[in-house]
Amino acid sequence: MTGDLHIRPARPFDAGAMAALLNEIIAIGGTTAIAGPVTGDALRAWMAEADIWHVAETAGEIVGFQWVGPSPKLPPEACDIASFVRPGAHGVGIGSKLFDATRKEAKARGYAWINATIRVENEGGRAYYRSRGFEAYARTPGTVSKRFNL
Repeated sequence: MTGDLHIRPARPFDAGAMAALLNEIIAIGGTTAIAGPVTGDALRAWMAEADIWHVAETAGEIVGFQWVGPSPKLPPEACDIASFVRPGAHGVGIGSKLFDATRKEAKARGYAWINATIRVENEGGRAYYRSRGFEAYARTPGTVSKRFNL
């Protein structure tokens, strides 16, 4: 799948397809803190708040997306990250290619490090961020926060 995979900045017109993908993940449960369905309008509003959004597409279909942006819980030199890959499409390089683009852009925008807060039961998410080089630095009941220095 990664041979015809294209990574590009997300645009507002992508929000509907991104919301559909995210809602599929939310319905399965256990991997995101987002509890209820989202709309394309909601994602467009989030896109206005976060700095960097990338989508992964193949054959014109969005199969993943990732964003980073500031958080009031973090110092200004840090940003939060969220990553979403279509169920059943894990392990073929989508997340790797998304992170390559996101990491480069975050560094270019002046961030010093990226924070990922992951639900403890999300073994796939913890493994994904660990494989990118994120290291655990904080825990709360139910979550672990990992850091990637740029």
